[in-house]
Amino acid sequence: MHREADRSLTGRIGRVSGRIGPGTIGEVMLSYRGGTAAFHAHPFDGVSGFAVGDEVLVIYFDPPQTVYVDELPDVLRHTG
Repeated sequence: MHREADRSLTGRIGRVSGRIGPGTIGEVMLSYRGGTAAFHAHPFDGVSGFAVGDEVLVIYFDPPQTVYVDELPDVLRHTG
């Protein structure tokens, strides 16, 4: 059976709260439903790693609580 993809989190910026890497289940904090929620996270390409505190871009959301992330492009980075 074909399942509709949930794109509600695609394109959102999250902050890594548990290291993400190949073969591990990391964690990302995202603004969600009026608050902040923790999501299980995996590297979208299957090989990248992201440290706690890194900002990442959600590429794919697999409900109910898993996201696949990639490096945040420079154009979206907060500078200050």
